[in-house]
Amino acid sequence: MRINMLEVETSNKIAAGEVVERPSSVVKELVENSIDAGAKNIIVEIIDGGQSSIKVIDDGYGIHEDDIEKAFLPHATSKIKYVEDIYNIHTLGFRGEALPSIASVSRSTLSSRTKESPVGKEISKSSGDILHIKDVGCNVGTTIEVKDLFFNVPARQKFLKTPQREAALISDIVGRLALANNEISFKLLSNDKKVISTYSSTNLSDTIRYIYGKEVVENIINFERYNDVMSVHGYIGNAQISRGSRNRQSIFVNKRYIKSSLITAAVENAFKSFLTVNKFPFFVIFLDIFPEYIDINVHPQKTEIKFQQDKAVFKLVFDAVHTAIGDSLRGNFNVTDENNMDKEIEKNTIKKEIYDFNRIVIDEKDKEELEKSIQIPIDFNYKTLNNDRKGFTKEQYAPVNYHKYTSISNNEDNNELSDESVPMQLKESYEINYDIDNPTSSKGIPVISKFPELRLIGQFNKTYILGEVNNELYLIDQHAAHEKILFEKYKKEIKNAQVLSQILVTSVVIELCQEDYAYYTENEAVFKKVGFEIIEFGENTISIREVPIILGKPDVKNLFNEILDNLKNMGSGETVEIKYNRIATLACKAAIKANNQLSELEMTSLINELRHIEEPFTCPHGRPTIVKMTLNELEKRFKRIQ
Repeated sequence: MRINMLEVETSNKIAAGEVVERPSSVVKELVENSIDAGAKNIIVEIIDGGQSSIKVIDDGYGIHEDDIEKAFLPHATSKIKYVEDIYNIHTLGFRGEALPSIASVSRSTLSSRTKESPVGKEISKSSGDILHIKDVGCNVGTTIEVKDLFFNVPARQKFLKTPQREAALISDIVGRLALANNEISFKLLSNDKKVISTYSSTNLSDTIRYIYGKEVVENIINFERYNDVMSVHGYIGNAQISRGSRNRQSIFVNKRYIKSSLITAAVENAFKSFLTVNKFPFFVIFLDIFPEYIDINVHPQKTEIKFQQDKAVFKLVFDAVHTAIGDSLRGNFNVTDENNMDKEIEKNTIKKEIYDFNRIVIDEKDKEELEKSIQIPIDFNYKTLNNDRKGFTKEQYAPVNYHKYTSISNNEDNNELSDESVPMQLKESYEINYDIDNPTSSKGIPVISKFPELRLIGQFNKTYILGEVNNELYLIDQHAAHEKILFEKYKKEIKNAQVLSQILVTSVVIELCQEDYAYYTENEAVFKKVGFEIIEFGENTISIREVPIILGKPDVKNLFNEILDNLKNMGSGETVEIKYNRIATLACKAAIKANNQLSELEMTSLINELRHIEEPFTCPHGRPTIVKMTLNELEKRFKRIQ
């Protein structure tokens, strides 16, 4: 096999595949060039999510007229000159790959003028070929326009998301760059509509307000710590603004936006040592460190960094955040409560071993090892119906009269279950529309049940319902069981477009960031089908007027944010059915809770309804709803038999 030398055009397209992943990558590279050029005002204009046009205008130093053509040559850069400079980088760019890579997969035009030059210079390129170079009149600074991105690489175009999603990704990266450079004014326009507008400020919290809104700024705590090698500062949010995804977490090292599992683990561990919230905290963190202690040349998009002193970085970040949260919590107590507060902090503080770097879960391998080490012993004498379901589905059980239930009192007569005697929460959920193919009774209840009718024994710990049949003991988790009933009911309502909604007395107005608003608009039809009535209420703001009636009395704002976070975590590859399943899972929060005393009729109603749903053996989250113990297993435990 012979070795070929790749042409410049081919090598540039290969490089473009690493550097230019999507329109947001182009915006990131161009805006970082503007920042390196000392710009104080940066304007980004996009059309169709950047797929049709991206335009970046700055008032930086500009490019010398003799270097205008050099700017598009591979590895041409003003940031470094010698190999030693790589270990002392203070700029965001340094490889000289961005402009040639972008120009090779688009139609690009760049015009620039320095302060010393009376006129500007313009160069136009298409697929890497120069179309023209000419003198033009322009302001001091640089303007670059990128049109028809990936027009000559159609395979890459297929992997782009919708224009709304691409615009949201661009908004996200511009917002993060604005956070790192609060002394610079940023403006982002999408299809001639203003999306982001920040102003030069010496106060980082002002920029956070511009990007995330008033609610976030009112619920953040600042922190700061330093040593001889590095310093860290930033803001950590409280539990009120924690979310179900990490989208609102920003890490900057020497003002470079990166992704670091090390720093993320340090912040989240410090946060959870005080506030046990099953969500991810909001934070903006800045780590300033001498360049010789890091290596930024490890990722094509420069989003990853290797630290020379991992343990020191973790400890500094953890201590800074941990101390800030502790001081904030103390501030909420009176002076007389300080001793109690100190005891509480000491009790909740992560042990000293947190600094043992080898114990921190950072990658999947570490995570698997940790999970193995903390698995709870399982007593295999207990069988769930999910694992032993074949034994329960061999025979078809006789249909149950849904309105008559066996009394567990001495009275041998059956109690008639009137509409008034059924609690509203259970009453709404038991009238389920089942598939037409299944044989059903007059009330729409399937004739075939999934497990036999039980004789009710009672309720244990206000959480578990006990029943027996055929020398077998059944323990039913009332919350998990009702969750599954509501889940299947809601799924069927969605499938048949029969979701009932309730009008809110007061509409809930939610102001979203650009990214969240883009995800909402992309899934607007999904929200409508599952029973939400939502209207636009201004720029990136919505008003929720109706919610599904099955939700009961929900915290509408938090529920909407949870659904949105779930949709974001799923990505664009998931089917609509999976999205409906996830929303139905969240709707199960209306189920009866543990430690809730139920009457005989309520327990009987719940058990009989569970018998007739499609999959009664596990809750929507995968936990078992029923545990069965045979008489033989029970007698073995009491040593009555061997």
